[in-house]
Amino acid sequence: MTSFRIGEAAQLLGVSADTVRRWVDAGRLAAGRDDHGHRAISGEDLAAFARSLADDPGEHSEVSSARNRLRGIVTGIVKDTVMAQVDIQAGPFRVVSLMSREAVDEMGLQVGSLAIAVIKSTAVVVERPSGK
Repeated sequence: MTSFRIGEAAQLLGVSADTVRRWVDAGRLAAGRDDHGHRAISGEDLAAFARSLADDPGEHSEVSSARNRLRGIVTGIVKDTVMAQVDIQAGPFRVVSLMSREAVDEMGLQVGSLAIAVIKSTAVVVERPSGK
């Protein structure tokens, strides 16, 4: 069974290792000990916890069929007369959106703005890193 150390779980959840430790200490997230005595979280438990965080209504109040929502900060905007490119850093992930300049202006987007990249796609490639 796959298990994750506290730091790995934190990266996957997009939070600090201290936050994961607090969740474990509070009993919100189950963790055991690995062969070296380090706290480890089973892949199944981590997946269930991640789903519960995603299902939290406080995370997003809009009603939408899109389930892929990446919260981040706008790190770059390039505009021309009609279109704009908006770069968002969502944790370790860079998301680039092409949209109308009008939409960027109406939303008041600027570098440093909080933004949520909502992704709705019929083609999603899933990769698994070697060794996991």
